Amino acid sequence: MKLLYIGILKNEAKPAVELAAERDLSSYSRFTRTSVGEFMSLFSKTVAERTRPGQRQDVEEQSYTFHAYARSEGVAGIIISDHEYPALVAHQLLGKVMDEFISKFPRSSWANSDAGVTMPELKEYIAKYQDPANADGIMKIQKELDETKIVLHKTIESVLERGEKIDSLVAKSDGLSAQSKMFYTQAKKQNSCCVVM
Repeated sequence: MKLLYIGILKNEAKPAVELAAERDLSSYSRFTRTSVGEFMSLFSKTVAERTRPGQRQDVEEQSYTFHAYARSEGVAGIIISDHEYPALVAHQLLGKVMDEFISKFPRSSWANSDAGVTMPELKEYIAKYQDPANADGIMKIQKELDETKIVLHKTIESVLERGEKIDSLVAKSDGLSAQSKMFYTQAKKQNSCCVVM
């Protein structure tokens, strides 16, 4: 699970304009980072242009998933992740980022300009949300429940194995008991026919 891009784009007119963005391209080689970053920006603009105000959507392209959320103020938030990243966490983050952007930068500061704005919180979010279990309380609880379930299954399996061993020991002791009774009766017969003086 990897979060690669968080961006805020002005999407009220075409082409969409990237107002603020942060990328994590550390998993790509130095030679491909620029082209991958350009691909992300270009495709983010395309997805932002096609997302209507108030709409949330997920678009899959190659090995990426684009999570989009457009607001009625004329801006859209885009998160790019791999396919394994949970959509619920991505959309929670989009809502949070968009709320912060709208409260920090009123429409008048970016509506008539194509210049970007500085939003250092995006760098923090892209680092914090790399592990969705740490960022989302529900996912954290689900992970803990899954771990507890695994431990419980192992405990039940070991109890069942012990039960099988106990059954085997009981069967063996029953066999020994039957053999000792046979030995006793045969010894008694042998001793009764002969008189020891």
